[in-house]
Amino acid sequence: MTEYDAIVYDLDGTLVRLDVDWGAVADRCAAILSARGHDPAGADIWEMRELAAEHGLLDRLDEAIAEFERDGARSARRLALADALPHSVPVGVCSLNCESACRIALELHGLDGHVDVVVGRDSHELVKPDPEPLLHAVESLGAAPERSLFVGDSASDREAARAAGADFQWVEDRV
Repeated sequence: MTEYDAIVYDLDGTLVRLDVDWGAVADRCAAILSARGHDPAGADIWEMRELAAEHGLLDRLDEAIAEFERDGARSARRLALADALPHSVPVGVCSLNCESACRIALELHGLDGHVDVVVGRDSHELVKPDPEPLLHAVESLGAAPERSLFVGDSASDREAARAAGADFQWVEDRV
């Protein structure tokens, strides 16, 4: 790890596994949109977020999602990669989950003292795979993207790292 000035992790599926029933989340999001006259048929959560944003309902939808995430963070399961912490360089988290859920899960497993920066879905106006949240995390750690590593478990994590100019490592490759 001496080759990097900072390491940023995705959270869910990387350091911990949130105990969230994503089907129930999708049902709740659909109910919110339907109750306001919008048809979410066939849309996934991210598409429903886009629909909600078009109709001024994104804050309401995101708060509903965050409720599930915070509940799921309270019983999150620690994953093997969490054992790699601490590192000798600053560490951050950049997640599609809300920041408060990230912090709950990190604290639950004693990882909060090893993470210097947390950027959640609600910490920045843009979300992954847009590179801006990752760039925000890297800059907050005092590092340059080209001297940083982003570790994640999804194609959107890899895309964010590439767009930000950071190295990427799949969680399976172990840091």
